[in-house]
Amino acid sequence: MVENNTEWLPHLSSEIVSHVHGSLLDAYAVSLEGWQRGLTLRWHIKDSEKFSVMETWFVDNPGQLFSLSSADRTHYFFRTRGDKVSNQAVYIGKDKSKTKHILNKRGIPVPEGKYFSEIQPNSDIHKYAFSIGFPVVVKSVDGSFGRGIITNIQDENELDYALIYVRDELKYKNVILEQYIPGNEYRIYIVGNKVVGAINRIPANIIGDGMSSIEILIKNKNKERMKNPRLKSCPININKELETHIDKLNYDLKSVPKKGEKVFLNEKSNISLGGDPVDTLEDLPVEIKDTAVSAIHAIPGLVHGAVDLIISNHPAHNGAGVVLEVNPTAQIGSLLYPIKGKGRDIPSEIIDYYFPETKGKGKASNVYFNLSEVLSPLANRTAAITEVNSVEPKELYVKKITVFEGINNFESQYFVKKEGLKNNLLGFTKKLESGATEVVIASHDKHSLDNFKKNMIEANLFHLAKIKEEFVNDAVQLGFCLDGDKTQLINELNKVKEGLIKTKKEKQISQKQYQKMVSSRVWRMTKPLRNLTSLIRKFVP
Repeated sequence: MVENNTEWLPHLSSEIVSHVHGSLLDAYAVSLEGWQRGLTLRWHIKDSEKFSVMETWFVDNPGQLFSLSSADRTHYFFRTRGDKVSNQAVYIGKDKSKTKHILNKRGIPVPEGKYFSEIQPNSDIHKYAFSIGFPVVVKSVDGSFGRGIITNIQDENELDYALIYVRDELKYKNVILEQYIPGNEYRIYIVGNKVVGAINRIPANIIGDGMSSIEILIKNKNKERMKNPRLKSCPININKELETHIDKLNYDLKSVPKKGEKVFLNEKSNISLGGDPVDTLEDLPVEIKDTAVSAIHAIPGLVHGAVDLIISNHPAHNGAGVVLEVNPTAQIGSLLYPIKGKGRDIPSEIIDYYFPETKGKGKASNVYFNLSEVLSPLANRTAAITEVNSVEPKELYVKKITVFEGINNFESQYFVKKEGLKNNLLGFTKKLESGATEVVIASHDKHSLDNFKKNMIEANLFHLAKIKEEFVNDAVQLGFCLDGDKTQLINELNKVKEGLIKTKKEKQISQKQYQKMVSSRVWRMTKPLRNLTSLIRKFVP
């Protein structure tokens, strides 16, 4: 499938993943792959089953912890990381200083650098910077997504600013100072001994049109990023770092770059900070791939994950790959949805590794589930584990029937849904602007599709002369959805709400009228008579 001049995976189209984003996208993509192969998929809350001992974070809300089971075993996953990755590997990956130490001992190129604890003063860091020479990089030991990193620091004044910003403002007291390595930065994903995806991560940038300011160009680019399933959650944010960087280039937000001029807005290439992912798997040199695989194997208990490295253009490195980080819980959205090149099927490679017996054995690649609906019992705290209805691991027959007359109200749509479910069909209805209704039905059995059509004709909802039918390659969601289901529900809820408001107002009016009555002179004067009447009722049957 080609979207925005980029070839993405057809079974992970933007429509299929439109309801997920960020780290949920990673978990969804891997879980969907296993589920489509016929594995049993369950979603878990925090500390459920094996997750009580598996290293995780930020999992108070559901959607990142799931398990996949075959007939003889179960594997547990946190986002993209499965239980074959040890906790020790995760601890090492989170500690940049320890990672550098292990890689350096194994002879894998890393930037020269040193760890400084919170008790060491900035003056010690300055001394070390002069010993290795500028430019340098300051990075927090435990930061992520580019937080707490200042790159290409050219002199002592810039180092002063960087340390104040990282240690004092951001509160990352423990830092690493290392040499700055010029070159192109890459994220490379490895499963076992195989490089299965690679992107060049290009720092956030805009291209001038000769008319628009940098601020307008950023807004326009963010609109384009919204069309990308991964990048829609990673806009280019205008902040202090961005403004400081473009100031070094003698620009400000009101500056108008020349037509075709590329202006970099940041030194950091993180996708989460607005960077651009460009697929480079087929162009990456073999020696660079070998370096990435060696880096993964250097970490005890790490069998799959991502390596971030720079192919240095400095003469001292002679085009070698210098490893910056190893990430056992890497986001893969940018590898699935690059802005240029092919999306790489990382989820398939991960499932192949954990369940090799399912490889090439069939897959229901044209059916998917709505994650929000599946997670509802967990989000509502009514369950600790929820299981997704299983599917047979083979593609479904999908038929689209355009009905020009017959389905003209919501009740008739419900009848369509009832018949669809009775025939064990998946599908949906969609009202077209022309007034016609599109009915899409799917099944592994063609006869079920025929039976559905027969029942619709008998119910006078389908008229042969006024329908058009065709088999299509569309993906369908688990269940049977009606166009307007949610709208109808909202309308009904609004009616109930209006009724409650009306009742409340009527009650308030009645209370006011009662208070007015009991405060009146007539009410007070007739009180003895009311008391006498009440007394008589007690003694007279």
